[in-house]
This record gives sequence, structure tokens and C-alpha cells, in this order.
Amino acid sequence: MSDRMTTPWGEVELTRFPEDPRDRLRAWDASDAYLLRHLAEEKVPLTGTVVVVGDRWGALVTALAEHRPTQITDSFLGQEATRANLARAGVEPGAVRLLTTQDPPPERVDVLLVRVPKSLALLEDQLLRLAPAVHADTVVVGTGMVKEIHTSTLKLFERILGPTRTSLARQKARLIFCTPDPALERPANPWPYSYALPDGVGAVSGRTVVNHAGVFCAERLDVGTRFFLQHLPGPGAGRVVDLGCGNGVVGTAVALADPAAEVLFVDESYQAVASAEATYKANGVPGHAEFRVGDGLAGVAPGSVDLVLNNPPFHSHQATTDAVAWRMFTGALRSLRPEGELWVIGNRHLGYHVKLRRLFGNSELVASDPKFVVLRAVKKG
Repeated sequence: MSDRMTTPWGEVELTRFPEDPRDRLRAWDASDAYLLRHLAEEKVPLTGTVVVVGDRWGALVTALAEHRPTQITDSFLGQEATRANLARAGVEPGAVRLLTTQDPPPERVDVLLVRVPKSLALLEDQLLRLAPAVHADTVVVGTGMVKEIHTSTLKLFERILGPTRTSLARQKARLIFCTPDPALERPANPWPYSYALPDGVGAVSGRTVVNHAGVFCAERLDVGTRFFLQHLPGPGAGRVVDLGCGNGVVGTAVALADPAAEVLFVDESYQAVASAEATYKANGVPGHAEFRVGDGLAGVAPGSVDLVLNNPPFHSHQATTDAVAWRMFTGALRSLRPEGELWVIGNRHLGYHVKLRRLFGNSELVASDPKFVVLRAVKKG
């Protein structure tokens, strides 16, 4: 779905990525528009190095392209949407610098625009990484919907960069204004964070997990993954994909239990794939593994996979949607060889068994508890 956003720099047509006619979610919201209006109304000088953090689908950098901004994002899908939106707007290649959260940040930042992420930990990591590049004259403006900005958000800006205040709310959006204090004594960056897994979770019991900021349940093993680890298929799968790998604990468990397995770790989050690789290496796992940031199983050859393990997200930023899970299941069906298997864990209420039966023609309940189900679907030849 494409839609238009009117900005002080003209109208831009925006889409999310991948483009899906069934996806009715917009590629921008009131917080993006509020920030852009503020920059124009207050005549904020967009000179020097302009850095935009967390620009979800490229709305901000597309509107500000003439000022040659740098975008920093954790999302592969967001970065691909940005590329498409810039091209649609006729922006010359290279006018906007596209960086990921795993890239070194710019050495100097004169204007810092922050789209507040869902994860407070990711915001903490990004601000701490950017703080050395911020100077006393840096203009710092954050933006987000009212429901996304909390007291803890403001305290984070204040603790890392300097005195912080907020704007009045407009269309359920709010701005954050921060005055950098170069003399501020900043805390050490706690990310990435490591911990030892508990007993009773199969091959990874007592093993180390490494989490970069922003990865789901970065400070503890979530109950869904714990349940999945207790019910994984046995050795002998061959080529395995940990789809939406997060910190990689599921794929690492497979590799520890079966050194002959070839495991591909895939996620659209740069932080997640870095975590998965760090988790895998921290445990000295034998065998072969590949780590890939990308759009699910796009790029994986059809019929080349024996087993797909998946704990699909059911949120896209703040929106609840089954579109991500549906695309993951569809990609698995395409990538699996005949008689290859997709194993899925999900909350009972999500009804994944219905989707699997529609796609695969079958769905078997492997295990369940009051909250979760583990399902198995087989690709028939």
C-alpha cells in the first residue's frame, strides 16, 4: 500500500517493504509529520551532519533528502523501504547515507533526529554510541506517538545527552527536545549483554546467550522459547533454518545437539543476527553455520531446506498483524524440500494451525501448555 505524506519540503509517496496489497498499514505516522513541521516552523538549520535514527520506513530521510542526511536503522526491511522511497522520489543515489545499528556511527553529529523505538534498550545503546559525536550546539529532537514516549524515555535522553523536555501533544504525537551537555558523565554501555541459560532446556542448558540491544527478551529467556527448546526435533535434519532467529538460541541448540547440521540463522534485525552469531561463537559450536540479515527466506533456493524452526512475531512496530507470520510460512513452504518440515511455536490464540493447514494441507500438534503450542507441518511432494 502506498500513500502520500505532505511535508514542508513537498509531497512524498511512501510504501513499506515488502509491498503487499493486503498490508493496510501506513509507511508514516503523525509523529513523523510533527517532527518535519517543527523543523520547518522553527527554521532549524539542517546543515552539517544530519543523522536520523530509527526512521521506520524512510519517511524522514526521504522528506529531508536535499539535506543529505544519514539514516541509522536496525531493520533490513526498513532500509529496503527507504531505498525504494528515495528512488520513487527521484533522489540521486548516495544523497542519503544508509547505515545500520552495527555500523560505526558518524564522528560528528550536528542535527540528531530520533524516532523513538519500541525498545528502550535499543534507544539506550544508540544514544550511548552517538553521544561522543554530539557537541554543545547539536540540535537534538526526538519524536514518537504519545503511547511510545514514557518517563523512562525522557530520563534516558537526560542521563546520556543532557536536559530534556517534551512538547505538547498533537494528533497523539509528541516531540522530545534535548540540550546536549558535553560535560555530562555518561554511563558505560551495558550492551551487548550475556547471561547463562537455565537447566532443563536441552542442549543449551547452562550455555551462554549474547544479546545486542533491542533483541526480544534480551535480559532473560522468554517462556515461549524455553518451551520450544524443550520440544525441538531430534538430530538428523540436515540443512536447518532458524527463521526470525533473534539471539540464535534455537539454532544454536540444534547445532549443539547435531554437529552434522548446517544451520542458517536469518532475521531482518541487524542486532538480532549479530546476537545470533555471538551466541553461536560463544559456545564453541562445531559444524557449519551461516548468518544472514534479510527478508525472511527470500534468497534461499527453493527446495533446499530440510527443516525450518520459527517463532514468528505478531507485531510490526506497534501494530498487531499476522502478515509477517503468513510471509514466513509461505517462504518456508517454498524453501523446504519435499517431506521437509516447518516447526512453529506460537500463542494458542493466534490460530497458526489454521494457516498451516491452508498452506501445507496439514498441521500436527507436537506439544502444548496453557499458553503455547508447538506445531509441525510437512511439505508434501
